[in-house]
Amino acid sequence: MPIIQSVERALKILDIFDERDRELSITEISRRMNLHKSTVHSLLKTLQVHRYISQNEENEKYRLGLKLFERGNMVANNFDLRKVARKHLERLSATTNLTVHLVILDGQEGVYIDKVEGSGVTVVYSRIGRRVPIHTSAVGKSIISTKTDKELDQFLKNYQYTKQTPKSISSKEELLAEVNHVRTAGYSMDNEENELGIVCIAVPIKDYTGKAIAGISMSMPATKLTEEIKEYYVSILKEYSNSISQELGYDYQKI
Repeated sequence: MPIIQSVERALKILDIFDERDRELSITEISRRMNLHKSTVHSLLKTLQVHRYISQNEENEKYRLGLKLFERGNMVANNFDLRKVARKHLERLSATTNLTVHLVILDGQEGVYIDKVEGSGVTVVYSRIGRRVPIHTSAVGKSIISTKTDKELDQFLKNYQYTKQTPKSISSKEELLAEVNHVRTAGYSMDNEENELGIVCIAVPIKDYTGKAIAGISMSMPATKLTEEIKEYYVSILKEYSNSISQELGYDYQKI
């Protein structure tokens, strides 16, 4: 299938912006795209006309436009999983005072599709729409835990085990060992693998076939996680994930 170059370039411009680079000059965008300023200017103006890009009049830098917010909300509002899970996430966060995440798989990465901020800890790295590596995240490990060995082998082809922190998993062997633990224990851990000082516990959410289609996690300071507290959080996470899974058609009576 042929790729339309101008459309691909416009989409790549949108992908440049993130929570760290919220505004960029045309010079910065041109450099990152490796394109001439005149070409980038034409692309930006087209995106600006359709409100996918806006320009700060004070510094003339570009930023993402409100049309993306509108379209993103349309996708979110039509996402049955998010609708079903939302009330459970709110109750879970209110019960534990912890930040709770809902993550799905997209390619070889997880994507945060919902988050309820708890009063107990602020989690810097997570935000709705952000991608998270599978091998360093508790939710990622949970989501892939219901894949067969053959499916896992295919999924992990050419996977990059980038270390987010010194504690991150760095090999396929380590990840597979973690996945086997999830299969047995029913939960997964992020032991300061994405953000030092923060640990996460996650469990999978299953559809009617028994396959994990998402994961929910809770984040907390590593210093506060004792074995007793972990057991409590695992128990309550499983309770809420079971409720969500059942609403999505999963029948635990058939296990």
